[in-house]
Amino acid sequence: MPPATRHPWTPALLGLILLSLIPAFVLAFQRVSYEQSQKTAALVMDYPAVTAQARRFGLEPEALLERYQRLGVNGVALYEDVVGSLVQRGEIVLKTGADLLADVPGAPVKAQNVYLRSVKPGAAEALPARYTIPTRTVQAAGQTWVEWPTDPTFLPTGPNTELLARLKAKGLTVVYRPYADDALREPGADWPDVPFILFNGDEVIGARTPELLSKINERLGTRLPALIEATPQRGLDTLIAGRGAARTFSVNPSWQNRLDPLTLASKYNLAARERSMRLLYLRPYPTIGETEALLARTTELLGRSGVRITEPVIAPFQDNTALRLLSLVGPLAALLLLGLSFPLMRLGLLVAAGSAALAFALNKLDPFASAALVAAVTFPALGLVLRRHRVTDWFLATGLSLAGVLFVSALGANKDSVLGLEPFRGVGLTLLLPLVLVGLSFLPRQDLRQTARDIYNAPIKLGDVVVMGLGLAVFALVFLRRGNTTGASVSDTEARIRQDLQDSLVRPRFKELAGHPLALVGLSGVLPGYFSALLILGGVVGQASILNTFSHFHTPLLISAQRCFLGLAAGLAAGVVIIWLVKQALRLWQTYGGRPQPEARA
Repeated sequence: MPPATRHPWTPALLGLILLSLIPAFVLAFQRVSYEQSQKTAALVMDYPAVTAQARRFGLEPEALLERYQRLGVNGVALYEDVVGSLVQRGEIVLKTGADLLADVPGAPVKAQNVYLRSVKPGAAEALPARYTIPTRTVQAAGQTWVEWPTDPTFLPTGPNTELLARLKAKGLTVVYRPYADDALREPGADWPDVPFILFNGDEVIGARTPELLSKINERLGTRLPALIEATPQRGLDTLIAGRGAARTFSVNPSWQNRLDPLTLASKYNLAARERSMRLLYLRPYPTIGETEALLARTTELLGRSGVRITEPVIAPFQDNTALRLLSLVGPLAALLLLGLSFPLMRLGLLVAAGSAALAFALNKLDPFASAALVAAVTFPALGLVLRRHRVTDWFLATGLSLAGVLFVSALGANKDSVLGLEPFRGVGLTLLLPLVLVGLSFLPRQDLRQTARDIYNAPIKLGDVVVMGLGLAVFALVFLRRGNTTGASVSDTEARIRQDLQDSLVRPRFKELAGHPLALVGLSGVLPGYFSALLILGGVVGQASILNTFSHFHTPLLISAQRCFLGLAAGLAAGVVIIWLVKQALRLWQTYGGRPQPEARA
């Protein structure tokens, strides 16, 4: 491997990077302070699901809810009432026209229509004013009925105020779930005084009509909308702007029933601790015992993680534009230094310019997001381009990667990215491009055409093909498994190991556990030929994974730091052990079967 070029600008560019680290560090400190103040979560139980479970076992829903409260539940999700709810509570009577004709032959009703009559005075008569559906009043057998040309059973009727008051009196945080219906005259006008609104379906009320969405935004007032994990809702970004949101984690009922309570509790703990979920939306299991096991374990794990179970008070993250502008200098200086340090300087500058252009194109010329991506692809490569001939060079590479972490956080963390609304664009490049940058720096200091001829004319052995094939297969596996939802599956054993680790501590990433030892072995030079270069490239994946870890801005910075330093410590220890083992194995390989040398005689 050719040595890097030490350009005369190197000290000045390193100085610029160090100076730019000061505002980046201040921004990181501000982010940590914000995240530490937000370590709270509410355990919100779905009230209709609790009601269904209670009736199945002959219990009163509120009594069962109190039982769950003692195990940590401090919130409840209450759906808006519909006409059918009033029928179930006996406040109104609903009959089809056909049934009413059967009871009162000759009544002035139509068989295909639906008729409502009040049991609670005025209940049925108050409904038509809420909707644009035309109705009329008819008399049958001396009773007053409201005629509907369509079945009104599922029309929303506002909150159950009596139940709501009782739940609040129990100290529960109420999450209100309103229904959308085009027939409503004034949606949102009767929302109760609750801290959170959780919309149903794949869009918020009014998402299709700008005027209505503006009204909903106004009527939301100080209530915060719930942002459901992995469930994008059209129009929600409008409601969140200037207000913030409560990140919410929920598990699909069918998936929940395939998980045991301890596994599900681990997922809720992970969501609160590592993904800043503030509302943990729970549904009971089919049995009360399983539900109690889930709640007991979830409460225990949240306590270990330092997450307080209380009503979350959520403030939007505020970034500092002036400090971000000062931080922007560091990644650009690092990219220029990288290009100048290539043995082929013109190639290095061309690759650096292409990397910058790609970052700005992916982020639609947003200077902060683009510079964050520049930092994420530059710093993992910079250390191994500057120096890569002894084991101690790994510490330089790691130090530069950790410096890049501060720039990624300073430039990429803002109100939307912390909420998970603005994903980090170019995540795949953070693993691929550093490999390309370091690999191109291996080219010898000669004409590229000569290098191409040398590569073409180089004799290839079967062993070379096998090694290259294995290397490509490993990289493909790492690249495919770069996210939470990828095409590469996780084995049951690995899933169990992951769960055990994440329940006891922050789980380090596998790419770092594997990448750091590879870099150390490659830098040690104990392996002959091109093996060291291949291992160093494997080590680039470990460095890139550090920056990739911190590109998930919804994960608290200290959690990412714990994951990173655990990976570094474990990788360093494994690397030292593996270097010793490789040396012993090579010595055994070279000496096994040889005849012992006779001792020299005096």
